[in-house]
Amino acid sequence: MRICFIGDSYVNGTGDDDCLGWPGRICAEARQRGRDITLYNLGIRGNTSTDIAERWEREARARLSPEHDGRLVFSFGVNDCAFIEPGRTRVAETQSVENARCILQRAKEWLPTLMIGPPPSRDFSRDERVKNLSAQFEALCHDLAIPFLSPWDWLTAEDVWLQEAAIGDGVHPNRGGYGSFADLILEWPAWREWVDEPGRQD
Repeated sequence: MRICFIGDSYVNGTGDDDCLGWPGRICAEARQRGRDITLYNLGIRGNTSTDIAERWEREARARLSPEHDGRLVFSFGVNDCAFIEPGRTRVAETQSVENARCILQRAKEWLPTLMIGPPPSRDFSRDERVKNLSAQFEALCHDLAIPFLSPWDWLTAEDVWLQEAAIGDGVHPNRGGYGSFADLILEWPAWREWVDEPGRQD
């Protein structure tokens, strides 16, 4: 199985001294249990949904050959919600949702696809916008029959996520925060179905 994780700095694992982020941790756990997984981390700091819409398919197709079991995991949205001037975000909410629709429809037509909602960033005014956008993404994924996981309630209740972000650059955690994010995903049935398929050896 070859999986592209596509998104922003939270996919990239920015701030993690182990340089794993949550994608590296969930794939390491699968490999430790004997799963043959290759990870491609395609997270780019500062990327919005518009940036990802422009690049994701080209980058994923360069890595996922037809003869292999390719998969796609998306996570983005925090950067869309950053203000570039008072009252104006980098990407308007309606455009963010349309970008996500175009990305996910195309992705699902090609390969098995999952989406993970944007996490809290500890920028509390922006977080309200991010939370609203995440709800829009969840509704979209429901319409498209794509599994969606919101980390919002989990991470806002995890002190380590916010504490490490405060110690670091103000928005990105370190290994403890990403480890907590990974723990949530490891219990997600949609992810477990991918890595625990019948016929694979333990």
